[in-house]
Amino acid sequence: MAFAVTQSCCNDASCVSVCPVNCIHPAPGEPGFGTTEMVFIDPRSCIDCGACADACPVDAIKPVDALVGDEQAYAALNAAHFEDGPAPAWGAPDFPAALAGHAAGLRVAVVGTGPAASYTASALLTTSAEVTMLDRLEQPGGLVRFGVAPDHVDTRKIGARFDTVRRHPRVELVLGTEVGRDVTHEQLLAHHDAVVYAVGASADRALDVPGEDLAGSLPARTFVGWYNGHPEVPADVVDLTADGDGRTGRVVVVGNGNVALDMARLLLTDAADLTGTPVAPHARAALGASAVTEVVLVGRRGPAEAAYSLSELRPLLAREDLDVVVDGGPEVAEAIAAAAPGSKAAALQGLEVAPLDHAGGPPVRRRLVLRFHAVVERLVGEDRVRAVCLAPAAGDPERARSEVRTGLVLRSVGYRSEPVPGLPFDHATSTVPHREGRVVDPTTGAAVPATYVVGWIKRGPRGGIGSNRADAAETVGSIVDDANARVISSGRGSARSFRRARRDGARGQPR
Repeated sequence: MAFAVTQSCCNDASCVSVCPVNCIHPAPGEPGFGTTEMVFIDPRSCIDCGACADACPVDAIKPVDALVGDEQAYAALNAAHFEDGPAPAWGAPDFPAALAGHAAGLRVAVVGTGPAASYTASALLTTSAEVTMLDRLEQPGGLVRFGVAPDHVDTRKIGARFDTVRRHPRVELVLGTEVGRDVTHEQLLAHHDAVVYAVGASADRALDVPGEDLAGSLPARTFVGWYNGHPEVPADVVDLTADGDGRTGRVVVVGNGNVALDMARLLLTDAADLTGTPVAPHARAALGASAVTEVVLVGRRGPAEAAYSLSELRPLLAREDLDVVVDGGPEVAEAIAAAAPGSKAAALQGLEVAPLDHAGGPPVRRRLVLRFHAVVERLVGEDRVRAVCLAPAAGDPERARSEVRTGLVLRSVGYRSEPVPGLPFDHATSTVPHREGRVVDPTTGAAVPATYVVGWIKRGPRGGIGSNRADAAETVGSIVDDANARVISSGRGSARSFRRARRDGARGQPR
């Protein structure tokens, strides 16, 4: 009996390298790797050895005959990926980058402790390098700790692997330290041979519509940080209690990616079901007393182009305590009915599709409303949000403008990176200019000495946790190549000298 990859796949391809029969695809370097929602196991060639399950950091790989409930659909999903032809042939072996003898003792500072930083540190450790990991927060983990929904318990398991990296004897962990505030780029280079920035995307994209800044309008980052206990998000920033006229019984989420679906799911989940998860205590209490019974998910694109993944949508469709409906006209209904089997739109077949009136209060029973082909024109209210005005987007031309009464709007339209002190920055893409991870001066095209990037600050806010593994391998490969070519030196400073410099700097700061 074959194995199958299930919902919590992080797509970091740890399983690919241990498979003895090349049955897991797409593999790194193959078309589709990093863009498909997950990797898949070909049941025709799987020999049921279980090596992939042992290697998976999030327990996403299971025997087909052990799948239960919603997981059973993944047996067919894995098989369907290979229906159009044979699996790709074995690729050329890929060996990790290795330091030459003269580059031994390389010391690298990695700014960040999230997935991109952790994969980078892990790859550096295989070269015998020493690593200093820095984070501006007092708690490490980045996206895994403060971005993954608390009820995605399996996905969060990858944090244990990253904990192992941070506990390695050649890793120095420095928390509560921000580059530009507590230490400069030049100071890092004074005690390290190279610096890698893995600072992610710490700002939210704006809707740029009137009323966006009203009370009751929150970016997704704030809401996600709220339920994950982010230390910079106040516990009382979200109010889910009734306000007298039912507005807070309905929440509008703008965007239909996985983060938007996470927020909708948490809002429509019984707080008792979060027992045993790392949800913040204040969020669990608020969700337990919540008046919310309806979430309206607003997306610009159609049902076939929705940004969420099928693996995130399916569990919601299977919930018996939740109604899922589509707020749409004939065009949307026809698109769903004509959708190809296995597609995102086809997953909605069988749901009620009809225009809804949101001028009144929300339903008593929990309901998720999917509104496609709609854009936000403005948020209405004087002191706080009272309603959202929606206009039709392309694909639903006959739909009239409508108003959705609500007291809470969550904006989930993407993240963006912010400039890093001392580094060039491309404001159009919100990334640091680079070549294979080497930071470059956009004016001259020359590499900035001993300075590198990885993760979202490098490639933009796309890709999940596992996408950072291949990204980190590229950046570390560039570091090793530069060290071997003597472009960067090795053996500069030590963990002790850097600790001493930090202490001296702290003493000189005004109190």
